[in-house]
Amino acid sequence: MSNVNWYVLRAVSGQEKKVKSYLETEVARQELQESIPQILIPSEKIVEMRNGKKRIREKAFFPGYIMISADLSNGEVMHLITSMPGVIGFLGSNDKDKTKIPVPLRASEVKRMLGQVDEVVEETSTSSVSFLKGESVKVMDGPFSGFTGTIEEIFDDKKKLHVTVKIFGRNTPVELSYAQVEKEG
Repeated sequence: MSNVNWYVLRAVSGQEKKVKSYLETEVARQELQESIPQILIPSEKIVEMRNGKKRIREKAFFPGYIMISADLSNGEVMHLITSMPGVIGFLGSNDKDKTKIPVPLRASEVKRMLGQVDEVVEETSTSSVSFLKGESVKVMDGPFSGFTGTIEEIFDDKKKLHVTVKIFGRNTPVELSYAQVEKEG
């Protein structure tokens, strides 16, 4: 049985995906899947509105860090990981002594981080919130951010709502997407 633990790898900030891709390619090429079974960049999907269009982008929880599940007892594996372009080294290791095996993450830390990643996946897949006509909603995104309104019409197929928002004492009809509003209360 191999001694696989989770470690945190420091990478050049902004190059996490490139480093992960390099590592996965090398692991497959050298057939080291047993020594490095999993490489993970803890991230979340963020829905943002730009110019009236919904865009989904990924944001890293910890920029510059990659979680890697590996058996570092084999010197080749350690050398492969640390010699990748964009890799600075392991978190929790003495940079002066390159031969020293870094400190693995505790089980509680791994569960928390993996749980955090799992929550994000669940959140994006179950984003079908049901709204009711006449219900009060708060606008979270766009030019009417911070305003409260009442739902007048619901278009489930388009995931849009017609909401009446009170602006400067006047009722103003606005069309908003589900992602731009949240239920009040």
